[in-house]
Amino acid sequence: MPPLLAVFACALFAQTPTVQVLRFAKVWTATNAPVMENAAIVLEGNRIARVEKDSGKYATGSTVIDLRRYAAIPGMIDAHTHITYFWDGAAGTNPRRQPRRHPAVAVILAAENAKRTLQTGVTTVRDLNASAGNDYALRDLIEMGKIVGPRIVAAGAGIGARPAPPGVEGMRKMVEERLAAGSDVIKLFASTGGFEDVTGKQTLSYEEMRAAVDAAHAAGKRIAIHTYGPAGFRDAVKAGPDSIEHGADVDDSTLREMARKRIWFVPTIDHNRFYIDAAAEFQFAAGSAEGLTSYIARNLDTARRAHAAGVKFAMGSDAVYSMFGQNTRELEWLVKAGLTNEEALLAATSHGAELLGMQDRIGKLAPGFLADIVAVEGEPWKDVRAAINGIRWVMKDGKAVSGTASR
Repeated sequence: MPPLLAVFACALFAQTPTVQVLRFAKVWTATNAPVMENAAIVLEGNRIARVEKDSGKYATGSTVIDLRRYAAIPGMIDAHTHITYFWDGAAGTNPRRQPRRHPAVAVILAAENAKRTLQTGVTTVRDLNASAGNDYALRDLIEMGKIVGPRIVAAGAGIGARPAPPGVEGMRKMVEERLAAGSDVIKLFASTGGFEDVTGKQTLSYEEMRAAVDAAHAAGKRIAIHTYGPAGFRDAVKAGPDSIEHGADVDDSTLREMARKRIWFVPTIDHNRFYIDAAAEFQFAAGSAEGLTSYIARNLDTARRAHAAGVKFAMGSDAVYSMFGQNTRELEWLVKAGLTNEEALLAATSHGAELLGMQDRIGKLAPGFLADIVAVEGEPWKDVRAAINGIRWVMKDGKAVSGTASR
């Protein structure tokens, strides 16, 4: 063979993607297809080539991974995290009272949150508020393969009314600044509320919210609005963001309008359960648990009525600090809100992908999609508790990142 042709042939051979065959007892694809039994997922490089009946015969050179004790579901999506909030539990500190750290140190420490998130079967997160560009850095390091973690859709610093309401022009400018800095999505704080605070007092006007929504959409980006109380929720729905986070005590007519506008709801019900469990860790004031318990009931009631009104749901944990590793406990609350087990699982897979605008890449086990695949003991489409407690092996982007399997 002439030297030039030999070089060309070697280049073609080097570009041939690695073939992996994953064998499962069952595969739930998050599509309209029925669950497939005794199935194989064939990967070429980091993409799914096909999902088919397991014939036991594979192309020469394929890497075969035996996961026949388990079922396969797509890698899940947590649509609301704060993945750079890290606490090491050091004596004399609590999550919100820690020594000030350089951003580079904070990012490296946050790798532990990233690891815990992957172990829950979550392979993509939307991170909605971080300081000093920490989420941009963690996102980029994970994408570069320098840190192992979930794919991050980053908002950077959320925009709110501090130190003063920004006004319409100020709001547009702040959105533009976030996007120029590297935000994939915009996060807006339109009310009080967070940690033990469940007051929900509206802090941004409808006009300010609308200015932010218009600026984000004009740039081709999505926007999420945080609001705990009904007034801010009503104005947020009028403003027309892509999603509303949290929310309680909302009237049915507002929820019907939300459904009509196809605004996603990410209720984050479980995070207040976490705060009750971790009240001593956070050193919350006496009586905080009562307020959090009341808010959970009202938040859940709003979610039930939103589901009845036809509002679309995505799963979001609002995980912070030591909550990482509990990302998928929100699934049980979605079922309590009236979603079927399969609808709740869709909220964490294909529907979450749709909220992120990534419905052509993640959230399904289908040809052409990224190989984000989770092996689970049980059938979470029938009982979501299997997706909370039964995760045994996780693949992201065609690489195993958690658990063990037979080869």
